[in-house]
Amino acid sequence: MPGPTLAHFESDLRLPDRVDVVVIGGGIIGASTALELAERGLSVLLCEKGQIGAEQSSRNWGWVRISRRDPREVPLMVESMRIWEELEARVGRKVGYRRTGIAFCAGSESYLAKLDRWRRHLAPHGIESRILRGREFDALMPGHKLRLKGALYTPLDGRAEPQWAAPAIAEAAQRLGATVMTSCAVRSLDIAAGRVAGVITEKGRVHCSAVVLAGGAWSRLFAGNAGLNLPQLKVLNTVMRTTPVDGPDTALWTDGFAFRKRADGGYTVASGDENVVDLVPDSFRLGLTFLPAYLDDWRSLRFRLSGRWRVEAAQARRWRPDEMTAFEACRILDPAPSRRALRASWAALGRAFPAFQKADVVQSWAGMIDVTPDAIPVISGIESVPGFHIATGFSGHGFGIGPAAGRLMADLVSGTAPLVDPSDFRFSRFTDGSKVRPDSGY
Repeated sequence: MPGPTLAHFESDLRLPDRVDVVVIGGGIIGASTALELAERGLSVLLCEKGQIGAEQSSRNWGWVRISRRDPREVPLMVESMRIWEELEARVGRKVGYRRTGIAFCAGSESYLAKLDRWRRHLAPHGIESRILRGREFDALMPGHKLRLKGALYTPLDGRAEPQWAAPAIAEAAQRLGATVMTSCAVRSLDIAAGRVAGVITEKGRVHCSAVVLAGGAWSRLFAGNAGLNLPQLKVLNTVMRTTPVDGPDTALWTDGFAFRKRADGGYTVASGDENVVDLVPDSFRLGLTFLPAYLDDWRSLRFRLSGRWRVEAAQARRWRPDEMTAFEACRILDPAPSRRALRASWAALGRAFPAFQKADVVQSWAGMIDVTPDAIPVISGIESVPGFHIATGFSGHGFGIGPAAGRLMADLVSGTAPLVDPSDFRFSRFTDGSKVRPDSGY
């Protein structure tokens, strides 16, 4: 099933012999990193095995939110909000960003109290967030039929268009001199004297002194070939889009569904409480590592045995630079959406907002979210491989935080003062005895 329609992007055609930095992966994280580095005057090659933004960066909900994040992500998201405000002027193309607010609904007083407690994480940053009840919520969501105790509402939250953002950012990097190659998989690192000396792509070797792996759901496989055990699994989320309908401008999450208005007047709609976890060999290799995360979020996870087991079991976990890789065999990860999730969320939305019964579903798709055991990303240099850096594992939060994650990664690569304290995102947290688990902030 075809995924979302992406904004046009014109690839470069000639692979450079040498650059300062190679970025692997053309999603919003990789594109933002490339733009930041190019703005600092570094020569950059961005390699994408398929098309820019074709996987999770174009398949997400399009939310740009600070509310209900893991508290460890909040300082970085504060910076990302600032970047989003000026992004269209900076890149010279539309990304669809608008500050419209997001409401997280609560059907019980106990959950509403949790949402109220979460607000304390915004207080040090002077960001408004409040609990809405009754008529206040009715005014924000006219025509709703929800039965609620209240909602957490953060006016600073907003939305952008996932199909526009990564291509626009990559094109801006290109205009500043970065080389951006699509349909060009990086097969492996080139290591000399114990540190990064370049990469080997399917189209040839490129010399460089630094590499950033921003490969999303593919990062664990690439890192494993480099001798690193990156604890990362994939979670499938299903999304649909509708024809235009007269509905709320503010995005909403509740049990059963979530939505946000699109630039075309339609809506992006998804299940508010279902994510599919395909059982694969890595599910068992990493089972104990992910156990706290499973226990923390078990109500929203649906485990299944599917064809993904066969696909991933057949993938080579180590290969030579002259061998064809899984990255070339699958240019774009385009999983089938969950029909169950589509039916359930659409029915729930129609009951809660009768106006949506006049709309039609015109497209649906699914995407693979790259998740870590503590549901926050790795944005880190790798001590055991000098010159190698990883930016991955954004656990469904990557689109909104992507521009600031790219800036922080560029700080680490270039050796400048980091945008925020990067210690929570260090790769070594998985091996240094740290307590690795999600933090809901309640």
